[in-house]
Amino acid sequence: MAAALQAQRLFLTASTSSSSPLTTRPPRRTTAAAPCRAGLRVPSGVQTTTASSSSIPADGGLGGIELDWIDVTTSTSSIGSPPADRNTAVDKLRAVAEAAADRAEMHDIIGRQRDNWNHLLLHSTNSLTLAASVMAALAPAAPATVAALKASAGVLLATAAVTMAAVNRVQPSQLAEEQRNATRLWRQLERDVRATLELRHAAELTQADVQDAMDRVLALDAAYPLPLLPGMLEKFPKAVEPARWWPRRRPHQQPKSSSSTTRSRSFGRHSVNTKTTTGNGWSQELEEEMRGLLRVLRAKDEHQYLTVGKLVLSINRGLAVAGPALAGTAAVAAAFIGTGDGASSAWASGAAAACGALAACVNTVEHGAQLGMLFELLRNCAGFYRKVQEDIEAALGEADVERRENGEVFRTKVALLLGRDAAELRQFRRMASASVKDDDIKDYAGKIF
Repeated sequence: MAAALQAQRLFLTASTSSSSPLTTRPPRRTTAAAPCRAGLRVPSGVQTTTASSSSIPADGGLGGIELDWIDVTTSTSSIGSPPADRNTAVDKLRAVAEAAADRAEMHDIIGRQRDNWNHLLLHSTNSLTLAASVMAALAPAAPATVAALKASAGVLLATAAVTMAAVNRVQPSQLAEEQRNATRLWRQLERDVRATLELRHAAELTQADVQDAMDRVLALDAAYPLPLLPGMLEKFPKAVEPARWWPRRRPHQQPKSSSSTTRSRSFGRHSVNTKTTTGNGWSQELEEEMRGLLRVLRAKDEHQYLTVGKLVLSINRGLAVAGPALAGTAAVAAAFIGTGDGASSAWASGAAAACGALAACVNTVEHGAQLGMLFELLRNCAGFYRKVQEDIEAALGEADVERRENGEVFRTKVALLLGRDAAELRQFRRMASASVKDDDIKDYAGKIF
């Protein structure tokens, strides 16, 4: 107890002497937190004694107690102020994640709006057309109101023709499908960026990671634009191509020649044990599987969706022209109701009613069956398989297997994308042989679509 009292008296004495004008006091630190800590080490066997102020031992009259002062000003100052060379890649990736979340929300809202357009415009246009057809059919039977019925039928049919032409131009069902797919891809991008921030240390993130994320953002913006006019995707393209929502690989990431995707420079065609994993999970057998799978994807899966997409596009193009043409013909025929003799008036009435009914049927088939959405779905499926092909080509085009993604992990990812078990991919190894022609390939690689 006496030792503790003497330590307290020593601290008070030191503080009193430091306030003397003859002592130079260091400037007070203005940092937010700069505590000073001291540690006491009391040796065993300390006896309680009474020490006078005139005779203080060399140890400061603490009876063997040692004081160790710890300077913590350096650590607290580093906490209070951020380092000058702070990695800005983290902040940029967070900004990309926030932008992706915002884009996903916008595409989701606009997708629901354009889906409502499809339903509302379909029912309203059919209502106009059928009501006008009924008026045109009843006009000859009511001579007193033939002028009113003829005018009403003509106006309604003309309005229906213009509405059909506008709706067929923008294809609301296809617009809604674009926004649904864009919403899914933007959310996927957000998850990928946030996973990168969580799983990798801040010091490991570089500007290359930021550039890759920005490239994906720009590719998605170009693939699925938000504006309706201008900037809308062509609804009736001359050539059907797979949808592309991922950035093109940079020149240093692309294979130098087509032979690099056909035969990797990592493994030879002939080896003593083709099932032995040579490096990073890759083997000769696995590369043969990927080459055969690549060939099947190109010859069967992607080709199938492009072929069906062309057929759907041709049907949709024909219906898009036929609907407004029939409605316009009905409007012109309605103008001749009540003119000339009774036979000509009856023919005009019948033509207006028949063309109006056919226009309603064509409009129902086109937009009720959502042929525009079906065409966009086929384009997206073809784009999905095109992306799998490019991923395989990029992996096989890398000469150094150590720089590739782990072979077993890559094989599992491809199998999951195709809806298959990883062991099922072995059946595609024989497809890599040049003796197998494209016409001899009967199986499809994907099972999901």
